[in-house]
Amino acid sequence: MVPKLLVKLDQVSKVYPKLSTSRDRLQAFWAILKNRQDYSGYSVLQEISLHLYQGESLGIIGENGAGKSTLLKHIAGVVKPSRGTVEVFGRIGALLELGAGFHPEYSGRENLRLSAALMGMSDSELIEKLDAIIEFADIGAYIDEPIKHYSSGMVVRLGFALVSALRPELLITDEVLAVGDESFQKKCIRWIENYLNQGGTLLLCSHSMFHVQKLCQKAAWIKGGRLVSCGEVFQVTQDYLAYHEGKSQQEAVDSLKKEQISTALYRVSALRISGAAGEELALIAMGEDLIVNGELYSPDDRPPVVAIGVVRTDGAAIYGLISDVDGFTLNKLAPHQFGFRLTFFQLPLLPGKYTLRAHAMDPEGLRLFDTIEQAFQVTGQTRELGLCCLAHAWASP
Repeated sequence: MVPKLLVKLDQVSKVYPKLSTSRDRLQAFWAILKNRQDYSGYSVLQEISLHLYQGESLGIIGENGAGKSTLLKHIAGVVKPSRGTVEVFGRIGALLELGAGFHPEYSGRENLRLSAALMGMSDSELIEKLDAIIEFADIGAYIDEPIKHYSSGMVVRLGFALVSALRPELLITDEVLAVGDESFQKKCIRWIENYLNQGGTLLLCSHSMFHVQKLCQKAAWIKGGRLVSCGEVFQVTQDYLAYHEGKSQQEAVDSLKKEQISTALYRVSALRISGAAGEELALIAMGEDLIVNGELYSPDDRPPVVAIGVVRTDGAAIYGLISDVDGFTLNKLAPHQFGFRLTFFQLPLLPGKYTLRAHAMDPEGLRLFDTIEQAFQVTGQTRELGLCCLAHAWASP
């Protein structure tokens, strides 16, 4: 049986007019009167196409300002696209901006009645579920106080409690799990997991890759209003995290193969990372051998010492070794040229982006003369956290 299509976005773009000057405002106003969109503006979404079927869970990830919330507003029907089409089939439960849909002067109970009616819930259905909603929200006597006196966490509690009673075909949440306290977050996660197990469909916008990986089957990465990638959740989130790790480095490595020319006395003249079969690699799977080949120049034709370090892209040290400490002497390849081959067996690093550094030292191993770097990315699927995979086994006590 083919699953039901719930969301279809076709080449969706959104442009907001520039309103910084009176001329901009006049141009935008005139375009609205003429039902045109030929004004200059800010492009928030650019040609986004997505399909979401019943029973799927999709995480929307990206930096602040990437267009994630705007995308969800289009799907929820709050915003209309400048170009393209948005089609949604089925009952939606949307938790977007904090307190959206709630009147600040009304009490929590009054807002529940109003919002339930707007979401299509009948009076009899609300009466039947009201006690369960209030119990789920767990805000005590504040249920009869005006919303304007609520904390942000209490507003989220009330909104999520209402959506949980609605049992929509499609649940849309925008950073909801980032606001509530830990106990309520756990309650929400348990509810969402149960909702998905019963065939529900989820659109989750979050900066927490843990929540995205835990709750979603797929992920869509939005950057600058464009869809960078959409696919299996672990691959997309790993690519996203690797991008940010590289971005945090002051001098990001633009290519996975970097040759550096140095005028140092002793210098690293070549550094290559290759797989077990000898091919050049940009990616290495978790648990595969990582093989490093390098060449060093020695002005006095004595074998230099090489130090190897593995670091995160933010510079945090992970591992290091030195050839002479290991009792290894570099092999002479040609006059003044020495080489080595280093193998890291069954690389235990978790998926992410890393940098390997090679340092040229004098034959006594006392002074460092030159350093070059080579970036590599570890790929794979895992729910483990941290930097490396430690061999382990679970057993009953």
